[in-house]
Amino acid sequence: MSEFWLISAPGDKENLQALERMNTVTSKSNLSHNTKFTIPDFKVGTLDSLVGLSDELAKLDIFAESLIRRMAQSVVEVMEDAKGKVQENLLANGVDLTSFVTHFEWDMAKYPAKQPLVSVVDTLAKQLAQIETDLKSRTAAYNTLKTNLENLEKKSMGNLFTRTLSDIVSKEDFVLDSEYLITLLVIVPKPSYVKWQKTYESLSDMVVPRSTKLIAEDKEGGLFTVTLFRKVIDDFKTKAKENKFTVREFYYDEKEIKREREEMTRLLSDKKQQYGPLLRWLKVNFSEAFIAWIHIKALRVFVESVLRYGLPVNFQAVLLQPHKKSCTKRLREVLNSVFRHLDEVAAASILDASVEIPGLQLSNQDYFPYVYFHIDLSLLN
Repeated sequence: MSEFWLISAPGDKENLQALERMNTVTSKSNLSHNTKFTIPDFKVGTLDSLVGLSDELAKLDIFAESLIRRMAQSVVEVMEDAKGKVQENLLANGVDLTSFVTHFEWDMAKYPAKQPLVSVVDTLAKQLAQIETDLKSRTAAYNTLKTNLENLEKKSMGNLFTRTLSDIVSKEDFVLDSEYLITLLVIVPKPSYVKWQKTYESLSDMVVPRSTKLIAEDKEGGLFTVTLFRKVIDDFKTKAKENKFTVREFYYDEKEIKREREEMTRLLSDKKQQYGPLLRWLKVNFSEAFIAWIHIKALRVFVESVLRYGLPVNFQAVLLQPHKKSCTKRLREVLNSVFRHLDEVAAASILDASVEIPGLQLSNQDYFPYVYFHIDLSLLN
């Protein structure tokens, strides 16, 4: 499973023995794989400041998780033709996410533990905010380009009634720059090809004989040219409609057709040029954001452990990876049983949900006798 439980318990003898019991039970019952999660000693400051940091870190945790999910989704969207290779670009420090979490080491160079906790949190917050700002601007530019290209491509799809004709017609198909003559484009149903050939010259006066030519087809019909005098255009359109021939409103504009073709070429070129740099940026900054997120989890464990277990700082953090989804309920029961001594009243209410304690509202979801945080990588897969 790509799900982890990050817990902590006091570091005294009794609780270290409780951790050993937890490891023994979870191992024998094949419930989870457990590893120590090393967190450095930080400058604690005052308990009041820790309470404020606890709230700030909770918000930052949510923001960081949201950011990395958006970045993962951006990688999927950018790699539209190679989605099978997405996971290759969702790494942290060059390794897969599970390996990074299970072998986590605090980055002292990037987030010095000797600094006040407030400074470390501020560094993380500013880093993530900058990544989000860059993500918005880079993906917005790419998505605008992609949308414009898709809109142009859509014009080349559909049937002869709706699609662009600029990639079908050529200058030679038309009589141009004539004061009297004009070439029209007519859509003829396939079953009516013979009828068209026999009748188009007589649909109106002043139609140029033998001026029709089939220049394109789709499943329903064909696109024919026909040349006639300008002054009979309306009469010809009326007669054509009566015979279920549709005159497509189109006037050959060489400059406009050239502009449309050049726009398609430019957009394709721009998308190709932006693809590589954007994907590289996403890969590098996804890694940075994910690493920052796990550091935030570590900070939350530290702060909550100090607030829960008091000073001096003495606790042990453990990372549990449940083996199967079906194991989680049993694993939770084991943890609540092993650590119930940390808070007998709360633990009793958790182990027996039927017990109602006046003035105390608890549920499995919002309180445990030990410090607990959840890391879910499944939505990044």
